[in-house]
Amino acid sequence: MKYFIGRLGDWRTTSLVALAVTATVLSLFIFPAVALAQDEAAATASQEQEAAYTLNTLVMFLCAVLVLFMQAGFAMLEVGMNAAKNTINILFKNVMDLSVGVLLFFFIGFGLMYPGGDYEGKWFGFGGTGISGMDMGPAVDATADYSPSADFLFQVAFAATAATIVSGAVAGRMHFKSYLVYSAILTGLIYPISGMWKWGGGWLDAMGFQDFAGSVVVHAVGGFAGLAGAIVLGPRIGRFVQGKSVAMPGHNITFAALGVLILWVGWYGFNPGSQLTYWGADNASITTYIAVTTTLSAAAGAVAAMVVGWVMFNKPDVTMALNGALAGLVGITANCDQVALWASIVIGLVSGLLVVVGIMLLDKLSIDDPVGAWPVHGLCGIWGGLATGIFGTAEGVSFGTQLIGTAVICAWAFFTMLIVFAILKAAGILRVSAEEETRGLDISEHGMHAYPQIQLTEDHVSPVGA
Repeated sequence: MKYFIGRLGDWRTTSLVALAVTATVLSLFIFPAVALAQDEAAATASQEQEAAYTLNTLVMFLCAVLVLFMQAGFAMLEVGMNAAKNTINILFKNVMDLSVGVLLFFFIGFGLMYPGGDYEGKWFGFGGTGISGMDMGPAVDATADYSPSADFLFQVAFAATAATIVSGAVAGRMHFKSYLVYSAILTGLIYPISGMWKWGGGWLDAMGFQDFAGSVVVHAVGGFAGLAGAIVLGPRIGRFVQGKSVAMPGHNITFAALGVLILWVGWYGFNPGSQLTYWGADNASITTYIAVTTTLSAAAGAVAAMVVGWVMFNKPDVTMALNGALAGLVGITANCDQVALWASIVIGLVSGLLVVVGIMLLDKLSIDDPVGAWPVHGLCGIWGGLATGIFGTAEGVSFGTQLIGTAVICAWAFFTMLIVFAILKAAGILRVSAEEETRGLDISEHGMHAYPQIQLTEDHVSPVGA
């Protein structure tokens, strides 16, 4: 018995010794190894987050630059499609709606459009002036997907696009000071409020309305604001005679074609850039897929407009094809992330048809839109919103919701800007005089000409190509 008790004591002693040795080994080797592995995993995760933040921020910045460069495209298109005597006025408007828009969007618009989570599902909110989290300078949020600086630059480029669409629709007869007033109101109030309804988490977003990159939120807003301006202003002198449309060709189709091609390239910032995050295989794949649907729709729009115009007017019209390409780009913007490739071609084809029909409709109604801003951006913006409900594959997409959202945003832009333009007209500062319009806005509004040959004949009425 004593033998077994002794053996038990030895076993206990041995066990204790073994446990002590094991604990020592774990403390010296295994636990530190586990802790090191955990630290390495955390470091790897942190490095991956930093890499994702860096890539997302830089790509978004490049996309913002592409969208800002679209201002040059709009300027060239509008200049080319209008009279030479209004060149400086159009260029000036494109510079100033960007400049005024950036400041107004910084102080008011950005806070209205992205007011924060407290206003989810609502109609209106204000998140404050400036860029959240950057009051004291550059800021890095380790949990964010990208820099707030890049986000602001990307969003303000969209606001500038919405504003500059109107420039072409009111070209040749609007006071420069009134254009500045309009531009400030659109970028500071009108666009941000309706933008909040979808992109700022407002009531349309809560309903399930979908507009990936802005067929409705950006382009239809600009298109319908331009339509309001064209209606209140009235047509250019000589545009309609005894109810009949009189063509007033642009003075430089080379500029117009260059402008459209610049816009097409800029759209690769507009649509693929709206993915917002690009890190990882999934994001890279969808970003490039968006570029493909965008390209197919633009090409189909150009071909469709060319063919329809050719059939109707017996000759191929390059201006129809140019507007057709833009129409296809606008139509695909709302749904470029979710439609099949064949559907993107159909969307482009319908867009090309619609832009020709829209131009002819404005002629029938004696509404003067020199560059076709409403047919391209307004009418095809509507089509983009509705096409999302027809061809969209995203979960929860509904044609009824798309119809409601599209109608409300278009009505908001049209009637608010109709009021603004009507007030400017009542104040007597909307439209230039007949004499000033005939001489051209370059000399009457700005005291200079864009082309030396026109300057030599300052008292001209209608120079060659004007």
